[in-house]
Formats: sequence, structure tokens, C-alpha cells
Amino acid sequence: MKPTVAVHKFSSCDGCQLAFLNAGEALVTLAGLVDIVHFAEAGYLDEEARVDIAFIEGSISTPHELERIEKIRKNSGFLVTIGACATSGGLQALRNMHDKDQWVEGIYALPDYIELLKDSRPVSEFVKVDLELWGCPINTRQLVMAVRALLFGVLPLEEHDKVCLACKRQQQVCVMVTKGEPCMGPVTRTGCGAICPSVGRDCYACYGPSELPNTAAMARRLQGLGLPPEQIAKRFSFINNHAEAFREEAKNWQGAKS
Repeated sequence: MKPTVAVHKFSSCDGCQLAFLNAGEALVTLAGLVDIVHFAEAGYLDEEARVDIAFIEGSISTPHELERIEKIRKNSGFLVTIGACATSGGLQALRNMHDKDQWVEGIYALPDYIELLKDSRPVSEFVKVDLELWGCPINTRQLVMAVRALLFGVLPLEEHDKVCLACKRQQQVCVMVTKGEPCMGPVTRTGCGAICPSVGRDCYACYGPSELPNTAAMARRLQGLGLPPEQIAKRFSFINNHAEAFREEAKNWQGAKS
């Protein structure tokens, strides 16, 4: 009997689920290794099933989602969060910086019908998470490596290297040094393959904080490049804004004077 897998969606854009669907030949190989019992986007529906591995996309933003994630945790062997929303709150966690009621009233015509938790938070703040796959979105390579390792009952080697190291390995010219771009590569974990710097753009920290990120030094460097405090805060308050290292550094610059 093959191990069972489920893919669950919470508050998100579905982008990380596409890492499964866009896997091509790798998806065929994966289907031979496991039985996918729940994956709504692919047509498999059995959310209550007990599974060996549950992949979670999206942050926990509503009372109903909180109930769901607790049930899924009880029914899962390994629980793996995929993508920025599930691992650090995602873009929807930007609302955490504002009053929830005012935010809802300012957007929805009938706010009384909108049920939200006070904050939009990563899955790990509500239930035990066995593995986090960072990225916005994650890629197929991460996914396949994780599944293969988990099938042997072990956690895959987690990548903590900075994007700068990926640039060096690819012999990319540093956009911060040569062009003065406010690149977040020095504090961002690799995994994307340094896509943005490879085409001359600065890194936006899609893969979250690297291991031991020196965010204070990064912020001072951004200031030296001419960014005002509010722009420095926005650099940290973006896709992975609820990640502790980024969240705390953003607070240091919000409302600061130039």
C-alpha cells in the first residue's frame, strides 16, 4: 500500500499548489510513489482522510480555517507548509498592521458577513509543523525533494544559504554593488535560483529570511542607497512580512525620520 498525501488550501492565491500541477514528468513519478487522496485543485476530494503527508498552502485567517487546520493536524503524519502564506502569513498578513474592523469596513460593502481572526498568521502559530518549504511560490524541486525524504521518514536538508551565494555560483554580477539596486539578497534564503538578479533586478525576499540574517546591517545599507525609512520598512514588510526577523526590522523603521 502506497503512502497517502493530501494538499489543502487556506488563505492563498493557489500559486504553490501549481508547483504540483506544473511538475510535468516529476508529477507522474510522484503519482507512482504515493496516493493523492485530497487535492481539490486536481480533482481529488476527501478532506477528512487520514494521510501520511499533508501539504498546507495558505495562512490561517478565519475561525473556520482554524478549525480545519486543527482537524488536518490530527489526521496527518507529517504536516508540511508550502509557500510564504503558510510559513509567514503572506501578503494577507499586511492587514495585521491595521485595525481589523476598520480594514474590513473599508473594503467590504457588508462587513457583518465577513468572519476573520484578528490577524492572518502562519500555520505554525496554531499547530505543530514538521517542515516548512519557503518561497513565493515554492518550486517543483523543493517539493519532490521533500516528498522523497519524507517517504523515508526523515526531514530533507533545509536550505539556509543566502541568495548572494546563488548569484556567486552562477557568476552573476551583483546588482547592489554595480547598479546601486536595493537588493534583499544578503538577508534572503536561496531557493529561487537568484532569478531576479540574473536579469539585473534586485531581490524582493520572496523566499524569506536566511539563516542568521543581519537585518539591521541590511537596513543601514538600504539607507545608504538613499531609501527613506518608510521604503526600508516596506522592503521588510512584503511577501514574508510576518517572519520574525523581517517583522521586527520593519518596526524599527516605521515612522522613523529620515
